Amino acid sequence: MNTQITLDQLKQLKLFGMADAYQAVLSLPVQDQPSIHQFIARLSEAEIQHRVHLKTEAYIKLSKLRYHAVMEQVYCNAGRNLTQDHLMTIADCGFIERSENVLITGATGCGKSYLACAIGRQACSFGYKTLYLGMTRFLEKISQTKLDGTYIKMLNQIEKTHLLILDDFGLHPMEKVTRLALLQMLEDRYGKKATLISSQLPVDKWHQYIGENTIADAIMDRLSGNAHRFDLKGDSLRKKRNEKND
Repeated sequence: MNTQITLDQLKQLKLFGMADAYQAVLSLPVQDQPSIHQFIARLSEAEIQHRVHLKTEAYIKLSKLRYHAVMEQVYCNAGRNLTQDHLMTIADCGFIERSENVLITGATGCGKSYLACAIGRQACSFGYKTLYLGMTRFLEKISQTKLDGTYIKMLNQIEKTHLLILDDFGLHPMEKVTRLALLQMLEDRYGKKATLISSQLPVDKWHQYIGENTIADAIMDRLSGNAHRFDLKGDSLRKKRNEKND
C-alpha cells in the first residue's frame, strides 16, 4: 500500500483533518498503532474537529471583532462588579439560543469593549454568526446603504446574524434615521436573535439619549425586557496598563 498516495487522495478530497490524523498514526511504531475501528474513529474525529476549527475561524474573521479577547482572560473581581459566576451565566452562549440580550455599561476604559469581544468570540466558537459594529461604523453603514440602495439588504443580513454587537452606544447624537434603523433591527431580531450593547451611559439614561418617546419606548422594550446586565465598576484598565508600562 502506498501511504503517500492515500495522503494525497485525502487532500484532494479536502479531508485535511483526516490527512493530518493519518500522517500522525503512520509516524507511530507499528505496535502502537490503533486497531482498524479505533483508526477510523480517530480519522472521523480529526476531520470533525478540523471543520469546526475552520468554521470558527471564518466566523471570527467575518465578525470584525475589535479585540482578540477570550473569556478566560476577562478580569473578574468585586471591585469591577463582575464575578466569575455572573460571567458564567452567559459563557455557554445559551442566551443566544434563547434570544436574550446583553447590556454592558461602565465608565471609559473599564473593559466594556473587551468583554463584548470576548462574548463575541465565544459565540463564534459555539457556531453562532456574530457581527461587531462600533457606533461610528454603524452610523456610516446606515448612511452608505441609504445612499447606494442596499439598506434593506443590510437589514436582512443583520437579521440573520445570531449575535449583533453594538459598541460605544451613546457616543454620537441619535438622529431620526438612526432611531428608525435601530428600531427596525431590534424589531426584526426580537424573540429570534440576540443583541449585545455596550455603553458609557447607564441603562436608565438610554431612553433620554434615544429621544422621541414613542420610538425610545419601543427600542427599550425590545432591548431590556429579557437582558443580562453587566454594570462594570472600578478604575480604567487602560490607564492601569499604561502606568504599568511606564
